[in-house]
Amino acid sequence: MSPLHQIRADYDARTIVVYQAYSPAIADAALAAGRFVAPFSFHRMTWIKPSLMWLMHRSNWARKPGQERVLAVRITRDGWEEALSRAVLTNGDPRALAEAAVHVQWDPERSPRGAALNHYSIQVGIGRRLIRTFTDDWTVGLTDITPQVRKAACLIQAGQAAKAQRLLPKERPYPLPRALESRLSAGG
Repeated sequence: MSPLHQIRADYDARTIVVYQAYSPAIADAALAAGRFVAPFSFHRMTWIKPSLMWLMHRSNWARKPGQERVLAVRITRDGWEEALSRAVLTNGDPRALAEAAVHVQWDPERSPRGAALNHYSIQVGIGRRLIRTFTDDWTVGLTDITPQVRKAACLIQAGQAAKAQRLLPKERPYPLPRALESRLSAGG
């Protein structure tokens, strides 16, 4: 059985993949430039998610207006862990949250069909004071995975979930430093 709160992600020795869903205008501009550029907003919080299934639930498999394109954003693990070290839980002290550069919340993980599972997935909100660091220093690659998630959605609708699963990245428990584990525990 999975721990109640555990980061599961696609990662390697140096990087971790997080996901975001955007309008075609934002995705096309970012992919053409190889980095985030306008019309991406550098003046509001941006939420990153290492769980593709949670994002698929949130974006309705890239069918929700304004979320029709799904980008796999590869960022440095150093950047990821720096963000987490600066995070405040959204269910914590409201004053600390208002001052925080990074917000963290835990939401029920989702199955490919969208059902809530009995463990939680992390979302990380990068605030506007840190957004340029995220886009310019931590981000090392952008990949449009919209075609593969749309194909997976069609397979799931056709009752071929196992075939769809093979199209999706393998996510495994992310090894957090112990100090970050206790900092990010929900309610802690």
